[in-house]
Amino acid sequence: MTEGNFVDYIKIHAESGKGGGGSVHLHREKFITKGGPDGGDGGRGGHIIVRGDKNMWTLFHLKFKKHFRADHGGHGSASRSSGADGADAVIPVPLGTIVRDADTDEILFEITEDGEEVILLPGGKGGLGNWNFKSSTNQTPRYAQPGIEGQEGWYRLELKLLADVGLVGFPNAGKSTLLSVITSAKPKIADYAFTTLKPNLGIVEYRDYQSFVMADIPGIIEGAAEGKGLGHRFLRHIERNSTLLFLVPADSDDIKKEYEILLNELKKHNPELLDKDKLLAISKSDMLDDELKEEIKQDLPEGIEALFISSVAQQGITELKDKLWKMLN
Repeated sequence: MTEGNFVDYIKIHAESGKGGGGSVHLHREKFITKGGPDGGDGGRGGHIIVRGDKNMWTLFHLKFKKHFRADHGGHGSASRSSGADGADAVIPVPLGTIVRDADTDEILFEITEDGEEVILLPGGKGGLGNWNFKSSTNQTPRYAQPGIEGQEGWYRLELKLLADVGLVGFPNAGKSTLLSVITSAKPKIADYAFTTLKPNLGIVEYRDYQSFVMADIPGIIEGAAEGKGLGHRFLRHIERNSTLLFLVPADSDDIKKEYEILLNELKKHNPELLDKDKLLAISKSDMLDDELKEEIKQDLPEGIEALFISSVAQQGITELKDKLWKMLN
């Protein structure tokens, strides 16, 4: 999945189908006089349905198709024949998609399971044919119900990535490098900040053919929760990660302070994020000798386990996988 193809926010317009009208018809057949009313009911208008698809990772497919319209229901006809139901319009979305009303910003529902279907807009009900209205006092009704109009509106679709492990760190902390080493993902890597402009996903292969999903969230900076930098756009993706892997480079001026800033930004965005399992990895540790590592250990943050790793030198990667797998299971 390339950065250009990753879309996690889209606005669409949807319109369900109108119900078909009921039929006004009187039975006509040779040798049968006054056959009575036999007008059929109209068909239901098509629904607008949102369906979860585990094979999708982005809302990119909706970038150039923003209008969805379901078919109208067919009209009733003679011999109590009902009109055909209008065809539904199905919108496939990746798991973790939230649907909001674009006008009120209200969350309507979220899709979290493969194949899960939710009716965003129901189709209009078909009208009743005139045979429904016959009675002892009204044996020849010459009226039927029209179909009910469909509904329409503007909606916002927001994607929160469903990943087991979320990488949290400042720009240039080595998140993309770690993801490229530990998974088969190919994120953009360079020696300047904000090389990652969109989240990247990768599957970490573990022992006995087991695996878990890791997400590289674009760099958070101090003030991200208030809208600074890029991080505020992607903080919501962290909400769906069951374990958070904090990455702080070994050449940082103050590892403990960097970790506390990251933790504070998560707290300001959503205090519940602090309840997740957390692990701290000191990246770029190939530049450290044993003496420096011992010195750094004396001033690491409390309440979180820390590991020294190097993505480039492949140091501590197996131990990191073991720790993450244990935390996830």
